[in-house]
Amino acid sequence: MIISIHRYDLDADTTDADFEAAIAEAERRNCFDLPGLVEYRFLRGIKGSRTDGYTAVWTYESREAWEALWGPVDDPVPKSEYPEGWNVWEDDILDPLLAGPPDDIAYTSYEVVATGE
Repeated sequence: MIISIHRYDLDADTTDADFEAAIAEAERRNCFDLPGLVEYRFLRGIKGSRTDGYTAVWTYESREAWEALWGPVDDPVPKSEYPEGWNVWEDDILDPLLAGPPDDIAYTSYEVVATGE
């Protein structure tokens, strides 16, 4: 399983309501209907270094599914090959709300490690 955590730094003029409406719009437009994506959640910080900041957690069924979408770690696919819905999310919905370009957000992708369960 792969979990990607995306951190969104909003433009100073973007309100919480703007961002949350954007999420709802993306869901209405099926932007997150991606093969292999099994769950996603948007979070708003309540304490610590990201208080009031937004983060998304994207959970993919496997590394193979994640690589089919985004390419291997050492050879990511170009933006032109991103799924259409993802480009709508980034370019049409998210871009006007961020402090910088969507492809420049801070993120980390993690592979879930075995825990013996």
